[in-house]
Parts: sequence; structure tokens; C-alpha cells
Amino acid sequence: MRYLVTGGAGFIGSNIVDELVRRGHKVVVLDDFSGGKEDNLASVRGKVEIAHGTICDLEDLQRACAGADYVVHLGARTSVPRSVKDPLETNRVNVDGTLNVLVAARDARVGRVVFAASSSAYGETPTLPKRETMPPAPISPYGVSKLVGEMYAQVFGRVYGLENVCLRYFNVFGPRQDPTSQYSGVLSRFMLAILDGAQPVVFGDGEQSRDFTYVDNVVDATLRACEAPGASGMVFNVGTASRITLNQTLKLLEKITAKPIHAKYDPPRPGDILHSQADIELARKVLGYQPRVGFEEGLRKTWEWYCKTYEKTYAKN
Repeated sequence: MRYLVTGGAGFIGSNIVDELVRRGHKVVVLDDFSGGKEDNLASVRGKVEIAHGTICDLEDLQRACAGADYVVHLGARTSVPRSVKDPLETNRVNVDGTLNVLVAARDARVGRVVFAASSSAYGETPTLPKRETMPPAPISPYGVSKLVGEMYAQVFGRVYGLENVCLRYFNVFGPRQDPTSQYSGVLSRFMLAILDGAQPVVFGDGEQSRDFTYVDNVVDATLRACEAPGASGMVFNVGTASRITLNQTLKLLEKITAKPIHAKYDPPRPGDILHSQADIELARKVLGYQPRVGFEEGLRKTWEWYCKTYEKTYAKN
């Protein structure tokens, strides 16, 4: 099979590309490298086709889509704070770019598009866990942009017959998540601070909770969504069905790293939600998805990767 992975040089995308190559598939990576890195594809260099391009250019996508059986669409501006700061750019990439992906996939007669949606679609709905049947209520431009992407995907299914599956990822973490960006995930920034001997920064009181999902679980769910019968047109949560507070996470990191951690608490950021937890029963039933890597195991694996990757740069401790 031939797969196009947009954003395939990014954190999640490159992990998906690795697994596709391991399974013997042909892979095209479309990335403009504004967030992704060439180094993320080092292990598959020479085994995949890398197309330097952007989802904001329909012609780039049309070339990359040619002959594809599946499109895994991960290319996006992925930060809530960034979307608050620059909603126009988030809309341009996440909404207009996703529409380009769907048009190119339709025209190339791609078998199915799997869209990386987001748990941010739920917004601050107090009910836990979050179920796909809940009315969406995003509270950030990023959340809106991802919800619009879902709606476009489903409309393309109804109007043009383009098979599509939307996956609402919950707080993905793991190797290759860039800790140097101010917009990166909180766990990567925690780990970089610990390596640097600095104070991890918590926005809020630390009692906010997240369904942190190790990247291998997300890879598994995404590839299942490509082929699962009866899944087209559906939206699925991809998480672990559990949650942990940031303060509890810092205690666990103290145990894993054997380093004392004293966090710095800053005011909450606009657009951030307080609690997040996925109901994954629908994904279990239709996709056969079951998270294989638990939070503590994933956190240990991630810490080992950060130590190996950044220890020469951050060697204070």
C-alpha cells in the first residue's frame, strides 16, 4: 500500500512513518519543515519519498497524493497558545490546508483519509470522560480549526464519497516531541527543564489533569483507522481512558529521574482547559484499539530518549 503522510517529519508523523516502513508500505512524506525536522526521518532516509511542500498549496498536495491508497493528515499548526496569538495563521493552515488535503485526496481517488483531530473540540465541558456524542464546544481558535476539519472531512464523505476517519488525539507525548519550542507539549518542556537543572513551569495550580497518551498508542490507533471496516465517517477518541494531574506527574518524574523537582507556577494560559479524559469505548469496538503503553512506562521511555538526545546540550545535572 502507498501512504501519504502530511506533516510526516513532525513528532507524531515521523513515528507513524517509522511504523509504516517497518510494515513494508510505500510512504510519501509531505512537510514544509516549519515544525518537523529532517532528523526525525533519519532512520527511514532512503526508504521513503520526501516531498518538500505545504498543505497550503493545492498543487503540492496533488503531486504528493498521486497513487496514494491512504492519506494520514497530520500537517497543522498544533498549539492552543499560538492559535490565540495568531488565529489567522491557524485558520490558514488548519482549515484551508485541510480543505486542500481533502480536495487533492478526492481528485486522486484516495481510498481513505485519516484526519488528526483534537480533544480540544470538547472545550471546557465539565463531564468526564469525554464522549464522541457530546456537543463540541471549543474554547480556542485551535479547537475551532480542528473541529472545522472534522466537519469538512465528513462532508466530503457525504458529498463526494471520500472515506474519512477523524481521530481526536488526547495529549500525545513521547520521543521526538520538540521541547525547545514555547508551544510544545508540557511533558517535553518539563523534561528539558529537569535536564537543564531549571524549574519546570506550570501554568495554573497544577491540579489540572490530562489524559496523557504515549505516541505508540496513537500510531496504533491511526493505522487501525486507515483500514478498519465500517469506520468511515466516524469520529473517535484516542487516549487511555485515565487522567493524572500535572502535580502528580511532577512527583512521578521525581521518581523516574531521581532528581528533586521544584516547579514554578505561573498564571493560567488563555484557551487551556482544566481537565481532559477520553472515553475510548467506541475506538475499542470499531477500531479494535487498546492502549498498549501505560503512562508511567511511556514517561520512562520518553525520559530515556530525552536524556540520550539532549544530555550533551543540557549536562548541568
